[in-house]
Amino acid sequence: MNKWIRGTNAVVFSAAVVGIFIILTIFLHSIKGFQLDMTKNKSFTLSDQTISTLSKLDKDIHIVVFTNPSVDPYITRQVTDLIQQYKVRSSKVTYEEFDMLKQPSKAKQYGVDANGTVIFESGDQKRVVNFYEVFIAGEQQDGSYRFSGEEKFTQALTSLTSTEKHSVYVLSGHEEIPLNQLTALSASLEGANYVVKDLNLYREGKIPDDAEMLLLLGPQTDINDKEAELINAYLDDKGKIYLALGFNKDMKTAWKNIDGIMKRYGVNNEHAVAIEEKQTSLFDPLTIIPEYGTHEITQKLADYNLLTNMALAIPLNADAENADWTTTALLDTTADAYGETDIALLMQSQTKQDDKDIKGPLHLGYAVENKEKQPKAVILGSSTFLMDQEILTQGNKDFALNSIGWLQEQTDQVTIRPREGEAYQEALITLGQANTIFYTTLVALPLLFLLFGGFVWWRRKRG
Repeated sequence: MNKWIRGTNAVVFSAAVVGIFIILTIFLHSIKGFQLDMTKNKSFTLSDQTISTLSKLDKDIHIVVFTNPSVDPYITRQVTDLIQQYKVRSSKVTYEEFDMLKQPSKAKQYGVDANGTVIFESGDQKRVVNFYEVFIAGEQQDGSYRFSGEEKFTQALTSLTSTEKHSVYVLSGHEEIPLNQLTALSASLEGANYVVKDLNLYREGKIPDDAEMLLLLGPQTDINDKEAELINAYLDDKGKIYLALGFNKDMKTAWKNIDGIMKRYGVNNEHAVAIEEKQTSLFDPLTIIPEYGTHEITQKLADYNLLTNMALAIPLNADAENADWTTTALLDTTADAYGETDIALLMQSQTKQDDKDIKGPLHLGYAVENKEKQPKAVILGSSTFLMDQEILTQGNKDFALNSIGWLQEQTDQVTIRPREGEAYQEALITLGQANTIFYTTLVALPLLFLLFGGFVWWRRKRG
């Protein structure tokens, strides 16, 4: 009788466990968008920006993927896996896949690239992303590559769902960072529906009427008096400015008009170079990893622990008594940092803190608002983080685009964007190794557990 009761209890318990597992599976499957990403770099987790974009879709998006069997299957799979995540996240997204060799008429209809193409359609609008655009060759020339599909696909969605364009002008003529060294920044802005144009005021003689923002990035020399007059008149109206300083060994005397633009917003140039001994990149005291101030621009960067770095940064300070503008510090050094005022000594790599230097903590960037809390300016003590060779490091791009988005009052552009991921890795094994894995996992291990269970049952029966 006791054995029968124990056996019945075991059966009931086993049935309960199986039932709970089935119910839990059904429940998790019913949760829209639920997934558990166990990969090291969260390769299957969409970014905040992508999730937000998908949640706000107000029109149907049809995604068509054309594949080619001759293309590396790992490349095709990485693209299709990502698109499946978009489909799972939004009922507005539908998806079809075609083999362009088996269905050449369909491929001809769309005029697709032979190496693979993704097409986003909404009504009569269409955006095309070719496979070669989302796979970036590795720097080591070893055949490796990185995957930027999420960024390109989300940009395609954004361009389909918003027709509003924002014109921003990058000033030139003062040895600023040229646009050909800002290709990653420009591409990201254009993907967010900005139109990026070069503007040389010496040649054009005026600021275009459609200019919603001026970007002055890394000037080495000063703007002249006439340019300053045009810029100030533009800012007196509805104009906005994004100013990121460069480095000039004669900065104390060379930037009269640029300093004047900053001063109108209560921000002063300390005419020094920040030296940090504590929070640096690769132990370089001139390349600082600043701490974030409390502001909408930096909040998510701090939450995700995405760092920004600034090289040859110039300390700034704000006039607390300026009643016309509200200035908020965005980037700060530690208290161990100091501002080296002897630039000549710094150029000789013989710097050492003395009484003439500026004591830390130092401020390296400010956001400026007017009395109505409307964004007016972002002023930064460095511009190197915007360059192509630096902008993809940690949070550099997000900080740059967040501050531009905040200045443009595009709240959906103050976010964490898709990151480049590693390509799927192919494990090359021999036929013998494959057979060993197969027979070990599907035959030997189950048989071992079966024999062990039988032995335990036999021992208990005898006892």
